[in-house]
Amino acid sequence: MTAKLIAILLAGMALAFAAGYQDEILAWRKSRDAALRAPDGWTSLAGLFWLREGPNHFGRDAASDIPLPDGPPHAGTFELRGGQVSVTMDGQTRALKPDSREGAVTVGRLSLLVIKRGDKYGIRLKDPQSPYRTGFRGIEYFPISEEYRVTAKWVDAPKQIPILNILGQTEPSENPGYAVFSLHGREMRLYPIIEAPGDKQLFYIFRDLTTGKETYPAGRFFYSAMPSNGQVVLDFNKAYNPPCAFTPYATCPLPPKENYLPVRVEAGEKTYHAEGH
Repeated sequence: MTAKLIAILLAGMALAFAAGYQDEILAWRKSRDAALRAPDGWTSLAGLFWLREGPNHFGRDAASDIPLPDGPPHAGTFELRGGQVSVTMDGQTRALKPDSREGAVTVGRLSLLVIKRGDKYGIRLKDPQSPYRTGFRGIEYFPISEEYRVTAKWVDAPKQIPILNILGQTEPSENPGYAVFSLHGREMRLYPIIEAPGDKQLFYIFRDLTTGKETYPAGRFFYSAMPSNGQVVLDFNKAYNPPCAFTPYATCPLPPKENYLPVRVEAGEKTYHAEGH
């Protein structure tokens, strides 16, 4: 096989990879848009109510502790006692597990979910008729660029790192190590966390020199597969806005200082501008 033929074959393979990669990112964007527009997606998040110790009544009655836009005037009661949450509806009482499907309650078209943040317990309200959902305008992106799909060296260095959220709470999170990579001629590191025990992917919370300009002021997120053979692939074309970009009722984590990148990452989602803003 001649050198010219080899070069042609390699060029063809590169073009095929590039086309396949473009299709992959476009499919990811389509799935992301569909998830945000879903009846129970982040744009449906229409309220957040912190529970006080004791009974917390909810219903369409405006005098309720948790006033709702749908359902009966007096739908039921959430009770917080010593770190345990229960709900009473229609004469039945059951325990609720925070941040799980076992902590969900349905009232009319609404979904109410118990969440726990630090030592606080709250009720997250999702409404398919939320103005954040009905007014959702879609997302702007940077152009897809293979430059921002980086194969990084993985260093095992398990520890706990503090993650601050927008409520001002700090919680330790499991950090299994860090990725070392080069971008724009600079060597950098990113420290991912494992969101829940047994997760099969790594979660990255970062900011860069586009943060607060072209991209969301509180930083962006992305995931990667677990490291393999001492390497991990970081795809910034899949960097996305936190839920707080779409609703004021989310409780998003903020990037640790270790994940402040000193370069512009012109990839992934740009700042979301809600209708009327």
